[in-house]
Parts: sequence; structure tokens; C-alpha cells
Amino acid sequence: MSTKTFKEIKAWQLAHQFVLEVYRFTKNFPREEIYCLTSQFRRAAISVAANICEGYKKKGKKDKLRFYNISQGSIEECRYYIILSKDLEYGCSQEMDELLDSVGRKLYGYIKSIEESMM
Repeated sequence: MSTKTFKEIKAWQLAHQFVLEVYRFTKNFPREEIYCLTSQFRRAAISVAANICEGYKKKGKKDKLRFYNISQGSIEECRYYIILSKDLEYGCSQEMDELLDSVGRKLYGYIKSIEESMM
């Protein structure tokens, strides 16, 4: 399926929803976390969606895949921040965890379709 904009990519749509959820979730973190966990968590979440956008515009498939792989790394970083937030008793969100899983699955599928088209 051909797309005209990154906004049509289901992985990006879910990643954007995840960013919004992370902002809502971290809004109530302790003030002393503003420059630490809150900032890191938000930056990693944004990186998931932003690297999908950036990769979308790259011409070469290898270049696209490099940005999508960076996005996958940011997904794993966010997984850790979810665990850390729970362990620090800042809260936990099963919905956010499930949304991140969905982002990962959709992005993986998108990457696989690009890889298969390279063969």
C-alpha cells in the first residue's frame, strides 16, 4: 500500500497516541523528576514517533530502516521507563504498556514489509 504522508502509517498513529499518553502520565510525577525521568520518558516517547516521520521521507530503503530501528530502540527505552515509574511508585498504566506493545508490533510489521521488498 502506498502512502502520501507519515500520518497514514498505523505505527505512527499509535506512536503519537503513546506520546500523548506519556505526557498525561508524567504530568503528575514528582517535581524533582522534571529534569530527569519526566524529561527522559517524554523524549524517548517523542523519539519513537519522530523517527518514524524522519524515516518515512528517506529515499533509500536502508536509510528508512535505520530510522525505524532507532524508533524500535526508543520503544525499548520507554518500556524501561514504564517499569521504573512503577517501581518508584509513580504509578503504572496497563493501557500505556499495551499501547506501546501495539506500536512495536505495527512498526515491526512495517519494517518486515520493507525488508521483504528489498529481496
